[in-house]
Amino acid sequence: MSDRVAQLTAHLNYPKGLLAGQVAIITGSGQGIGAEAARLFANEGAKVIVSDIDAGKAKAVAESITKSGGQAISVPGDMLDAAYIDTLVKEAAAFGEGTIHHIVNNAGYTWDGVIHKMTDKQWDTIIALHSTAPFRLVRAAAPYFRVKDGANRSIINISSTSGVHGNAGQANYAMAKAGVTGLTKTIAKEWGPAFGVRANTAVHVGGAEAELAGAGLELDVRAVGLDELVGDRLRAVGGAVVDDDELPVEVAAGRGRQKC
Repeated sequence: MSDRVAQLTAHLNYPKGLLAGQVAIITGSGQGIGAEAARLFANEGAKVIVSDIDAGKAKAVAESITKSGGQAISVPGDMLDAAYIDTLVKEAAAFGEGTIHHIVNNAGYTWDGVIHKMTDKQWDTIIALHSTAPFRLVRAAAPYFRVKDGANRSIINISSTSGVHGNAGQANYAMAKAGVTGLTKTIAKEWGPAFGVRANTAVHVGGAEAELAGAGLELDVRAVGLDELVGDRLRAVGGAVVDDDELPVEVAAGRGRQKC
């Protein structure tokens, strides 16, 4: 009960939102988990950059946020394109008037196959999308995070239970998600003590069904809408461990209880 009272008190103390005036890039936010994350961040006052390979969906999410009184722009593109990542950071910084506070690396899809039949293309594509692309985005945005001004900054990388336990038919995906967890812990060690950047591997959504859409690839995809699932309390691991009764947006706001 005391924790719940503290949580409500915190919300009352932030009438403009936990993330008021802060700038957040959310990749893969044209649908599903990413779209709901974008709306949650915007509801808490963040200026949201909606990034998705589907320009129409990205635009629709950004427009839905602005129509609801929030602030958002869409910057569509392919996370496998290094030039796009540079453009994304540039556009985000311009929208944020020279600042970027949060990154949610959510973009991705699966391309499954058993080990003895998996092609190099399957392997390379999924590793590039789920491990290399998040690294490139964090690296490109480094000048906006390696700042000693006391501002609230966080990086949230979406992982999966496959990255912890493995999963039959997902050697590529399991490897990539395990890798992004290691990347997250490294970010926390490099940028946490010196710059106050919090890095979390959030969220292990093994039980959630997601619409993971590929770019012209023939995929083994689990498709469904999950608006009702995203509002649930989610657990994050990495730079810190966050209780199940805390929202992803609260991780970004720095209100998760440190347990490491």
